[in-house]
Amino acid sequence: MLQWTHPTKEVYVKRLFLALAFISGLSGLTGLGLAPASAQIYVRVGPPPAPRREYEPPRPHPGYVWIGGHWAWRGRWVWTGGYWSGRRRGCGWVPGHWVRTWRGYSWRDGFWRC
Repeated sequence: MLQWTHPTKEVYVKRLFLALAFISGLSGLTGLGLAPASAQIYVRVGPPPAPRREYEPPRPHPGYVWIGGHWAWRGRWVWTGGYWSGRRRGCGWVPGHWVRTWRGYSWRDGFWRC
């Protein structure tokens, strides 16, 4: 009959080393584009409603830019209000928008184009 014994300290160290090597190998794959960078959600219930007209409160500072609101899908269409954001020197704001694809509608985030 075999009797089970606790692994030695050397066995634990080897297992830890192998686990860390495996994890670091996986993290290296992300630089190659083999791991997904983000998830993309598609909405198949029809296009979002027409954009709302928003009241822009007074600009808090001359260097700020209004980032307009948009419709977001959270089980139903929900309006996400706009806000003021500090301008990035030499850049322009490209608003986010919904794109129709064969999978449904997909949101593309706005970004600063420099």
